[in-house]
Amino acid sequence: MTGKSKDRATQLSVLLGHIREQESFNGVILVAEQGEPLLCEAVGVAELGQEQVRMLTTDSMFELASVSKPITALGIIRLHQLGKLEWDDPVSRWLPELPYTDITIRHLLTHTSGLPDYIALFSEKWNHAQIAVNHDVLESLAAHRPASLFAPNDRWMYSNTGYIMLAILIERISGHSYADFLSDQIFQPLSMARTRVYNRRFDPGPVPTNYAWGYVYRLEHGGYVLPDAVPEMNYVHYLDGLQGDGMVNSTAMDLLRLDRALYSDKFIDPQLREAMFTPVTLHNGEAFDYGFGWLIEQHPQLGKVVSHSGGWPGYATLLKRYIEQNLTLILLQNRERDYAYTQQLIRSVEQALAGEQIEAPRATVQRTMIPLSAEDYEPFLGEYLFKDEQEQSLSAEVYMKHSQLCMRLGNGMAFVLLPISPTRFYEQQTATELEFGEIETGKSSRLIWYDHESQSVAERMQ
Repeated sequence: MTGKSKDRATQLSVLLGHIREQESFNGVILVAEQGEPLLCEAVGVAELGQEQVRMLTTDSMFELASVSKPITALGIIRLHQLGKLEWDDPVSRWLPELPYTDITIRHLLTHTSGLPDYIALFSEKWNHAQIAVNHDVLESLAAHRPASLFAPNDRWMYSNTGYIMLAILIERISGHSYADFLSDQIFQPLSMARTRVYNRRFDPGPVPTNYAWGYVYRLEHGGYVLPDAVPEMNYVHYLDGLQGDGMVNSTAMDLLRLDRALYSDKFIDPQLREAMFTPVTLHNGEAFDYGFGWLIEQHPQLGKVVSHSGGWPGYATLLKRYIEQNLTLILLQNRERDYAYTQQLIRSVEQALAGEQIEAPRATVQRTMIPLSAEDYEPFLGEYLFKDEQEQSLSAEVYMKHSQLCMRLGNGMAFVLLPISPTRFYEQQTATELEFGEIETGKSSRLIWYDHESQSVAERMQ
């Protein structure tokens, strides 16, 4: 280990001490240089049992959520290497029932297809007592034909639907299941023995050994519970059969094996690697910093970085590759935590890697709820409309249910708002705060959503 590597390892060890003291991180953290771990530690709980608590280890298996997407994209890249497809092939060649024209494989990979959001569609149209599988998404799009969000390659918009379609393409082109194809083409060749596609609710069976169960914190339940116990998170059940945009499960060391393979010309052709990590160019000539399953950025000290994060109730994941420095950061968390804390932790790791003085993340603030009555909630009830800089809108209905203030977005996501002041509320699912403002004639006219380092403003519609 070089002197620089030793300094990095020392800094990271100091950081780990802060993390353990704060008790604000529950998961596995791995930092590697040229594939050699400078830090690989497990902190916290893997399973809360009736009789005992099982602790995490560095070999614990986590649900990756959207860190599955670069793996799905890699499956498509393997098909390209086998001569089975081209980037600009029309998706309709294999999915003739998809009622949206002019979409190519490249559009799906780069989130430029304009496909509507299946999560919103299934919130409204699907039987929530039944667990959906990928083909149900394709059939529902064909049956209900929700409008495209935009013409292909006119814009960039993150699309879970697109990655469901890629998983279906893998199956139709290869003739194998999505899980079997990834196992044959990626997991087995790379000795990722603790990685698999796992839909535990749809296909209940033996739970993998050393599995990290994902927990959410709910005051009304008196602490950490599985999301299955939270009514507003019922989508974790009825969407559990889906694959491609999520549902790959893995360990920190297996993800490091994947990271190493992406440097190897034997595993992936250099020109394909270049395509993976090249920003997509839209019709208007603008580039967006997303390639084939990877977000692309430039760090001022560490150079070019490619990464993907994931979030699903109970899990928060990150695979970040500093490819010019041959450094890797892997975070796998299985307890709902404040997003801001995770971002601070990432900055602290990057400071250590860049040789800077570390600013340790601040411990998560424990919020105190105050009692409010139904009469206190009355001014907030109604319909609001959020708009972003691109004039995309999202409706929000604020209502009461079981004496609690709730909010349902136009995409079907529902949240419970817990009062921390007479006008300000905490949302546990996203660890964010919302505030109602400009209360006149007994009604608030504005709703502000403080999303960590930014805010979104919604105006009352009625």
